[in-house]
Amino acid sequence: MIRALLDEARPKQWGKNVLVFAAPAAAGVLDDGQHLSRAVVVFVAFCLVSSGTYYWNDIRDVVEDRTHPKKRFRPIAAGRIPLPFARIVGSALLVGGIALGFATTEWKAVVVLAAYAVVTVLYSVRLKHIAVLDIVVVAGGFVLRAFGGAKATNVPVSPWFIVVTVFGSLFIVTGKRYAEMRELGDTAASTRPMLAAYSLSYLQMVLGVSIGGTLLAYCQWAFTVAEIAGGDVPWYELSIVPMVIALLRYLLILDQGKGAAPEEVFASDRVLQAAGAVWLLIFLVGVYQPI
Repeated sequence: MIRALLDEARPKQWGKNVLVFAAPAAAGVLDDGQHLSRAVVVFVAFCLVSSGTYYWNDIRDVVEDRTHPKKRFRPIAAGRIPLPFARIVGSALLVGGIALGFATTEWKAVVVLAAYAVVTVLYSVRLKHIAVLDIVVVAGGFVLRAFGGAKATNVPVSPWFIVVTVFGSLFIVTGKRYAEMRELGDTAASTRPMLAAYSLSYLQMVLGVSIGGTLLAYCQWAFTVAEIAGGDVPWYELSIVPMVIALLRYLLILDQGKGAAPEEVFASDRVLQAAGAVWLLIFLVGVYQPI
């Protein structure tokens, strides 16, 4: 039962919550113990809340999941966790995660956690059945993660940082839908009914808009911050190169019919990992060790 409970919490998805470190990292405050501890606390809080929403999502979709080639093996769909007990665990994770947010001593972080829980539950209940909103709401969850980290550490968020997060999130979520349609083919609508409202050409257009918005906003952010920071080496401008490579690499993977599980792609594609590592190195040097 313990293994089933952990599997249902989907620890592989917790990697998405590293977005809480984005704003404090960009602000250069993670080398301070207090800011770092608050960021870690809100990271754990988002892990708990997100796991709670996964429980409730699978409770709501238990019938559909049992017809899905992969989702039918999830603990709730497979019957490894009784529905009444799953409701208790899911609720406990939601409440526990929001309550943990108070440990940051920043009430705004608690509000963001609560907003994330409400929006995600509404998504499971209703919003995922409304075309376009189903994509935007999931992307909004990534934005709330980034805001949660900013509010927990009480650092300002620049407009361009918000735009990068919005379009980047939209790119990842749309890519997931696109890959699902290509992977599942004619059975896509039966396993995820909302996919019947989309066409591959429409999702391709959204992918083009979102990746373009992400690149343009990131370049604007990089040049703006570089102008403020100064320094002899253009670290922020250089970080644009691995960012472009990473986005284009992921777009190639989507075009090849993969990407229905983004976390698996990031965990297996070596070029994507290398681009991400180089970007992170350049970014951190630019923020914490300007030359």
